[in-house]
Amino acid sequence: MQRRFFLSALFSFSSLSVAGLAQAQSPMPLRVLTHASFDLPKDLLAQFEKEAAVTLQIVKAGDAGEMVNKLILTKSAPIADVAFGIDNTLLPRALSAGLVDPYTGPAAQRKAEVAMSGGVVPVDFGYVNLNIDKAWFAKAGLALPASLDDLAKPAYAKLLVVENPATSSPGQAFLFATIAGLGEEGAFTWWAKARAGGVKVVKGWSEAYYTEFTRNGGTRPIVVSYASSPAAEVFYSKEKITESPTANLFLKGGVFRQVEGVALVKGGNPAAREAAGRFIEFLRSAPVQQALQTSMWMFPVEAGATRVDVMKAHATEPAKFDNPTAGRMDANAKAWQQRWTQTVLK
Repeated sequence: MQRRFFLSALFSFSSLSVAGLAQAQSPMPLRVLTHASFDLPKDLLAQFEKEAAVTLQIVKAGDAGEMVNKLILTKSAPIADVAFGIDNTLLPRALSAGLVDPYTGPAAQRKAEVAMSGGVVPVDFGYVNLNIDKAWFAKAGLALPASLDDLAKPAYAKLLVVENPATSSPGQAFLFATIAGLGEEGAFTWWAKARAGGVKVVKGWSEAYYTEFTRNGGTRPIVVSYASSPAAEVFYSKEKITESPTANLFLKGGVFRQVEGVALVKGGNPAAREAAGRFIEFLRSAPVQQALQTSMWMFPVEAGATRVDVMKAHATEPAKFDNPTAGRMDANAKAWQQRWTQTVLK
């Protein structure tokens, strides 16, 4: 499972378009800026290049927050024509910074499972929540925490690893969920108790899940991850297991619904605008909406999209989630992160 790594990479896929009587021409480059977790099968990308007569230049800009920062810093000379991975925590910032040209094509008009505003087209959604190591709890004979109040007690806080909201998308989402679910003062009181109880903080998801989580040799059997993590565990076992060794724990104030979208970049190459629109339509196509479920481990937004079997069987969705309003997130994100740092790390 790959979500929110802090890496930068450039991938380029090539294809030839043929004009007239087999006279080869160089395909137009289409610059796509994404977060580091963007991942689709190469054959789908190659097919898009062929049909759109473009060469994809996919630049991975690290975490989604880093990606938006890069768009802001390069606003006067945009480095992309289209951007994927602007999520609902970052959308108000992207819109207020004037980074987006609204897209109004068919994908923007079709009914979707979730919505985004400002001409950004939703592509996928998922949930940030707690995952637990089922075998560890069974062996310890310890009941699961029934609330965030339970989780802040030393018996459980010392078992929990979370991501820093200043450096991690799921870390930020989990912080937002605690604020929406407990209220701002209640949330920071909870974080202070969790710190006193022994919660561990790491930079990002990969360190939390692959180093600190007991499933992977760590010492913490409770981790902030995704509702799709149990499905990924089964999928990557290559049929060695049929039941996930991890489970979702949905607690009030501990579940955030994340929505990711794709947008036209304001000031992008006008000659590439049509191809950029085709890329947006491509991300909402049936093959991509199916593939992203086991490559990016998110749920498809296209109404009526088929869920793949491993997601249907092992990626449970919560009945409720706690999201602050978009305006509140945008207005307070920086202050909340600073207060969290003072509360948890100082």
